[in-house]
Amino acid sequence: MSSFEASDILEFAIRIEENGANFYRYAVQVVKGEDTKQLFTRLAGEEDKHKRTFEKIYADLEKNNIPESYEGEYRAYLHDYVDNSIVFSREALDRMLLKVTDTLSAVDFAIRREMDSILYYSEIKRFVPASDHKMIDSIIEEERRHFSILSEVKKSYGKG
Repeated sequence: MSSFEASDILEFAIRIEENGANFYRYAVQVVKGEDTKQLFTRLAGEEDKHKRTFEKIYADLEKNNIPESYEGEYRAYLHDYVDNSIVFSREALDRMLLKVTDTLSAVDFAIRREMDSILYYSEIKRFVPASDHKMIDSIIEEERRHFSILSEVKKSYGKG
């Protein structure tokens, strides 16, 4: 039985936040309306803050190993999840971003990514020290708030 290091899980979380912040900065260029531009700028800053939180957890982390049923089990699961659900491969992300051409498509993309983040962070809590659960719960709540705000923006376009 091998083990999976919690640091690997945190590396994915850092990537999620980097990609989220980059997307929001990209979307500012695509969306119409000053309110939406300001919202996406603010969300980019919040994703940067989440990244710093995960970097702190990562830096403070003592190598906590998670038992696996077979070698590479959790790494394979997380790679598959991240690559297929959270769209981390550069090619997949680029293809998806080509479809982000207006405010509504940017909001839809952001809503899906926020939900993916919530699910991922809920899943990783069991792999990090209990002392870090409160910080992760706080980030999950912020991601839920982002999801709610974006859902309200979508409703304002009459497509909610």
